[in-house]
Amino acid sequence: MPQSNDKSLALTAPSASLALWAEDNDIPAADLAEAYGTSIKSTHLPGTGADQINAGLSKTAEVGKYIAIDCEMVGVGGEEDRSVLARVSVVNFHGQQVYDSYVRPREYVTDWRTRVSGISPKHMAAARDFVVVQSAIADLLQDRIILGHAIRNDLSALLLKHPQRDIRDTARHRAFRAVAGGQTPALKKLAKELLGIDIQGGEHSSIEDARACMLLFRRNKDAFEAEHANRFPARQADKPKASKDQKSRKRKKRKN
Repeated sequence: MPQSNDKSLALTAPSASLALWAEDNDIPAADLAEAYGTSIKSTHLPGTGADQINAGLSKTAEVGKYIAIDCEMVGVGGEEDRSVLARVSVVNFHGQQVYDSYVRPREYVTDWRTRVSGISPKHMAAARDFVVVQSAIADLLQDRIILGHAIRNDLSALLLKHPQRDIRDTARHRAFRAVAGGQTPALKKLAKELLGIDIQGGEHSSIEDARACMLLFRRNKDAFEAEHANRFPARQADKPKASKDQKSRKRKKRKN
């Protein structure tokens, strides 16, 4: 019986893209799919056309305060099997594609991991150099709150750093870790159990995974921010300064 339920969910669970669009418009995902004549598994936002794979920085999407990032890796070093960047995607708060690019590894690739990464040698013909992508992503991260799943791995692959207080990680959120018995939860598991959506059915899509992260954050934003406030109390510089009138009233109260 559980297997039958799993199969039923797999058939009816929407993609992260469709779920985001449905939530923004307060319309059931199944109704959206029917209205636009698309599959409930469609991985592009209704009415916007297909995702622009390897398009670089979007000329139309508004970036905003929150962005979600996801990377795909390939293996280098033979038996050492180190992970290096081969694709990076960024979406905004509404799941719209902000950036997507294949990345040309700077070392010889010994394992393309195509079955999972979706990356193969053919994608390298139009891939951008690492430093070009790194610079573009660094600009996007500046002064923004970034989301991801085990995002330290993505930042490490990009050789970038970001202030901890401006990171929201779906792999570290306490309530999400409870889903995996206190361990680091898989993004696929969180998407299925908490969102009722199906991702990573075969080759991964970094755009789709970034959208799943964003939807997880959006549905639990208050809990994320409360947990974050406990970890990073407001700095003195962040606290609003009292006006002269407020200070005067405080002095009068102390005298009374």
